[in-house]
Amino acid sequence: MKSFDLTGSVRTIAERSSEQQKVLKAMRRENKVPCVLYGGEKNINFTVNDADVRKLVYTPDIHYVNLTIDGEPHIAIVRELQFHPVKDNLLHIDFMEINDKKPIVMEVPLKLEGLAVGVKAGGKMRQLMRTLKVKAIYSNIPEILSVDVTEMGLGKAKKIADLSYENLELINPKSAVVCMVAATRQSKDAAAQ
Repeated sequence: MKSFDLTGSVRTIAERSSEQQKVLKAMRRENKVPCVLYGGEKNINFTVNDADVRKLVYTPDIHYVNLTIDGEPHIAIVRELQFHPVKDNLLHIDFMEINDKKPIVMEVPLKLEGLAVGVKAGGKMRQLMRTLKVKAIYSNIPEILSVDVTEMGLGKAKKIADLSYENLELINPKSAVVCMVAATRQSKDAAAQ
């Protein structure tokens, strides 16, 4: 998993919700994104610059974040992002503090590798899952999970139960289909001849 460095500043929370909304709107006008870090000893409310966080948010890669809040270091992952429903700009980020003792659950991108036997025979590869949910210590989570499909014939499928990775526990249901080689008209015609 890649790392991402981010610096933030602690923010105060207003007593009344109406005052809080005014404070948050003012922050966003200054291109600051309100954030919360939870999972540690106490929750920390802070802000980051919108420009600093763009490469973390708008990417298909997964990261752990080396977060520095007013000089205090934390290791975290992004747990939730909130966007404006119309303008689609970033409104809020929830971070979860992590460590090398407690496993976390995270979705990891999936990549199919190889050319399936069934595809060579005229079938079509269908990838039904783009990510897999895994549970592991953050340092054991890879950037991408690879699935070898070279031995898959026509009409064959790979399920979660067929996959295993070192130091990872797959959380998805064992019967879920990851990918399959579907028969096409061309493959049916070739089989009939």
